[in-house]
Amino acid sequence: MVNIMSTVDEIEIAVSKLSPEEQVRFRHLFFEFDAGEWDKQIERDVDAGRLDQLAEQALKHLQEGRCTPL
Repeated sequence: MVNIMSTVDEIEIAVSKLSPEEQVRFRHLFFEFDAGEWDKQIERDVDAGRLDQLAEQALKHLQEGRCTPL
């Protein structure tokens, strides 16, 4: 039988019961999941044109010499 956790509270309790090694594994898994979700959101924002104004402003600053090389 598979136990499906449906609330953050249930997940928090389950994570607190993991061994230290399993907690490390969980942190890595969640980091990868979270990074993937962030990437998807950025892609949606780019596709919707939500970042166009910021990109134009950055290019303008670059052309005006207002940027510092890294």
